[in-house]
Amino acid sequence: QVQLVESGGGSVQAGGSLRLACTVSLNSPARLTTWAWFYQAPGKEREGVATIDTDGRNPNYADSVKGRFTISQDNAKKILYLQMNSLKLEDTAMYYCAATTSPAIIGSVFDRRHYFYWGQGTQVTVSS
Repeated sequence: QVQLVESGGGSVQAGGSLRLACTVSLNSPARLTTWAWFYQAPGKEREGVATIDTDGRNPNYADSVKGRFTISQDNAKKILYLQMNSLKLEDTAMYYCAATTSPAIIGSVFDRRHYFYWGQGTQVTVSS
């Protein structure tokens, strides 16, 4: 059993910052290999924001957030983070954390089909 719970969402003005967190509970012999953050705006597909291996290696970012967002994790506390700076109106979306047990990602790390486990999401709203 794997449970992911997001927190840290809210409403901010453009240019502001938020830090999202995802608490991970793993109660199975399965070994997670990659964590990810996705976002989904109303009427649109769920899209990848950032990914990182569970050992902290290989962070990846969508072009739209490079230089503004940072993905990180605290293995001891089993928490995944997404630091979001310089927020823009177009960042408004529901943000989800996700995880997979795949030993290696084939194709795009932002393909949501790679991820087996998902949180319920936390809303981020950016206003002017």
